[in-house]
Amino acid sequence: MGPEDHVLVWPNLVYIELISMLVATAVLLFLSLVSPAPLEELASADTTPNPTKAPWYFLGLQELLVYFDPWLAGVVLPSLIIVGLVLLPYIDPNPRGKGYYTYSERKFAVLGFCFGLALWYILIVIGVWFRGLDWSWYWPWDNWKAHKPITGGLVDLEVVIQNTLGLPEAPLVTLGRYGVTIANLITWALFLGYYAVGFSIPFLFMRKFYNSLGFVRYNLMMFLFLSMLGVPLKIYLRLLASIKYVLVTPWFKI
Repeated sequence: MGPEDHVLVWPNLVYIELISMLVATAVLLFLSLVSPAPLEELASADTTPNPTKAPWYFLGLQELLVYFDPWLAGVVLPSLIIVGLVLLPYIDPNPRGKGYYTYSERKFAVLGFCFGLALWYILIVIGVWFRGLDWSWYWPWDNWKAHKPITGGLVDLEVVIQNTLGLPEAPLVTLGRYGVTIANLITWALFLGYYAVGFSIPFLFMRKFYNSLGFVRYNLMMFLFLSMLGVPLKIYLRLLASIKYVLVTPWFKI
C-alpha cells in the first residue's frame, strides 16, 4: 500500500476525535439543562413515587414490560437483541468488510445494527419524556399532574379472531387448564407464518444474499432480524388495536 492510502494520526485523526468529543460534550450539557436530574428528598416507605421509574439506561426494559410478559421483556428479548447486534458484523462473510465497517461493504449489517440501536433508544426516550402518572402516555402539552382516565381493556389476538369470525369457544384439545381452540390454532398459524414468510422472501427474491451467507448464517441472521423486527410490530398492535398477547400457550405468552 502506497502513502496515498494512509493518513497521519496528527492532525487528521486527532482533529476528528477532538471535534467528536466537543460535540458529545455539548449534547450532554444541553440534555442536562433541558432535563435535569436534581436530588430529591429521602425515600419514604410510606410514599411510593408515581410513576416509579428505573434509571434511564433501564427504562427501555421498563417500557418493554408494558407490551410483553416479564420473562420475555426482561430476559429473552434483551438477550436476543444484544446477541444479535454483536453477531451481525461476524455473520456477514464479506472479506472486504473485515477490519472496517463501511456502509457500502456491510449494508445489511449496518442497517440491522442501526435499527436495533434506534429501537432501544426510542424506548428509553418514551420512558423518560412520555410516561407520566400510572405509566400512562403523556404528551409534552398534557397536564402531568392529572391522572388520565382508564381506557378500554386489552384483549388477546385469539379473542379478537374468535369474536370477529364467530368461532366456537369450545376447545378442540385440553392441556391442563388451557384449551386449544380454533382461534388459538389461527394465532399459531399467524405466528409461524410471520417467520416462514420472513425466511422465504430473501431466499426466493434475493438469492445472491442467501448464497453469500450460506444456509446456517442465513437462518441465524434472519431469525435474529425477524425477532428484533417483531418487537415494534407487537408494540404497534398494542397501541393501535389494544392487543395484549399475540400467542397464548400453556407454557408462555407472547
